[in-house]
Amino acid sequence: MKFPKFTDLILFEDNDVIVVNKPPFIASLDEREGGEINMLRLAKQYTDDAQICHRLDKETSGALIIAKNPEAYRTVSMQFERRKVKKVYHAVIDGTHVFDDLKVDLPILNVGKSSVTISRQEGKPAETWFKSLQYFKHYTLVECRPVTGRMHQIRIHLATQRASIAGDEMYKGQPVFLSKLKRKYTLGKDQEEQPIMKRFALHAYEVSFKLPSGEDVCIHAPYPKDFETLLKLLNKFDS
Repeated sequence: MKFPKFTDLILFEDNDVIVVNKPPFIASLDEREGGEINMLRLAKQYTDDAQICHRLDKETSGALIIAKNPEAYRTVSMQFERRKVKKVYHAVIDGTHVFDDLKVDLPILNVGKSSVTISRQEGKPAETWFKSLQYFKHYTLVECRPVTGRMHQIRIHLATQRASIAGDEMYKGQPVFLSKLKRKYTLGKDQEEQPIMKRFALHAYEVSFKLPSGEDVCIHAPYPKDFETLLKLLNKFDS
C-alpha cells in the first residue's frame, strides 16, 4: 500500500491543531507493537508533539483532529469529554430506510478483542442520530451524528435497525458487487469479482469544535475515491 504524504491530507491547520482527512486502512494509533504505519506516526514526523485527539476505526476514512501541543490536546480532549465536539458521518447502508432524525440510544458493552455488543444491563450509554440523505433501490446514504463516542457505535447502532453498513461483515453488512447492480454484467474467464469498496462504507464527513484560540471551526472532509466511486455507481445503476 502506498502511503500518502501527510501534508496532502491536511484540511485545516493553525498553531495548535491540524485536521486531516484520514485515508482508509491506516490505524489512528499504534494497534500493536511493531512497525505498522499509523496516523500518529505520520503526524509526529510532521510535528514532534503531535497527539491524536480521538480515534477513527482503521477502515473508516475522514476528519481526524490532531493536537500540535499538550495544551491544545487538553483543550480538545475536554470538548470530547463534555460532548461539545459535533461529528457527522456518512454511511451507505443495506436496504432502503427512511430515517428522519431517528434516535438510537442502546448501551454498548466492550467485550474485548475489538468487538462490542448491546447490553442494557452492563453497557455504557450510547446515543446516535440518523437521517436518510439519498435513496437507491437497494441502499441508502445516511447521515450519522454520534453524541457519545463508543467503539463501533455507529456500526452496531445501524445493525440494530437492520440497516448494516455496506461491507461491514462484522455486523452482517454485505459487500457491494457491480454484478448486483448492473444488468448483464459479465466477468472474464477465471476472474473473481471484487467488491466496489474493499471496506465498510463509513466516512467521517464533518467535525465542528472550538480551537484553543476560542474560535469555532467546522471542517468538511471530502469523500475518498472508493466512497465516491460507490456513490457514482449507485447513482448510475441503482437509482
